[in-house]
Amino acid sequence: MAGLRLAALGARVPCRRWGGAAVCGFRRGLSAWLARKPEGTPRWPPACRQKSSVSFLSRPELPNLAYKKLKGKSPGVIFIPGYLSNMNGTKALAIEEFCKSLGHACIRFDLSGVGKSDGNLQECTVGKWRKDVLSIIDDVAEGPQILVGTSLGGWLMFHAAIARPQKVVALIGVATAVDGLVTQFNQLPVEVKKEIEMKGMWDMPSKYSEEGIYHIQYSFIKEAEHHCLLHSPIPVNCPVRLLHGMKDDVIPWHTSIQVADRVVSTDVDVILRKHSDHRMKEKADIQLLVYTIDDLIDKLSTIVN
Repeated sequence: MAGLRLAALGARVPCRRWGGAAVCGFRRGLSAWLARKPEGTPRWPPACRQKSSVSFLSRPELPNLAYKKLKGKSPGVIFIPGYLSNMNGTKALAIEEFCKSLGHACIRFDLSGVGKSDGNLQECTVGKWRKDVLSIIDDVAEGPQILVGTSLGGWLMFHAAIARPQKVVALIGVATAVDGLVTQFNQLPVEVKKEIEMKGMWDMPSKYSEEGIYHIQYSFIKEAEHHCLLHSPIPVNCPVRLLHGMKDDVIPWHTSIQVADRVVSTDVDVILRKHSDHRMKEKADIQLLVYTIDDLIDKLSTIVN
């Protein structure tokens, strides 16, 4: 796996340049942001806090997308949520707050059919959500962007990087679910897959759903097959950072290793957290995420500014 560097991390995560040899201290913006609250209290905003008003991107013949945009320096950061998640989660708000402390631009948004965005969830597909991400990059974002994708959002960010190589300058995946739902479906017994095909619906158990089940249409899985990436080299040449919890019981951490192996970029890091789960939203997880963003901004700012 040329260019792949693997770091397995425990609870303590030092600030260091993942792509270089030397350990470094905090940048002023990062250290100030972490020091903003007393020890023992969360250093990221609660998920219920919403400062800015919601804007809507109007698209002819496509659902309008709800988004929140923080103006600032380049490179900007775009957060892409996971399956059925919205833009007001812990990671999204933490990233926005951190970008604000650095004076960098940040965009968070809801995919069509989710949150405040328009659209019928039953009609949504991976292909349509891919178009959502591209619409945000093309019509809302300004200048080069770092994409942060969580779970299925990590799958979408790779498609965006392939489609917009001039605007997407780095990727950060959190529990990256490239090909995820398709892989999970293909691992089911043959008789179960036949039953799902006949019913037209896959009732997939999940502890992250209020019902304990995600109702996924069979047509959604079949459409998603057209967007799988792990069957061939992934033509992404920008820096890639893949963060994954080894306690992830939804998307195995080995998936990030597979993705790293397929990406053609030579600047790829896989960073594992031994005790983190799929959501990776504990304090140490959030700190690792903002460290990673900070390092990439530092790396890229000398190039794009």
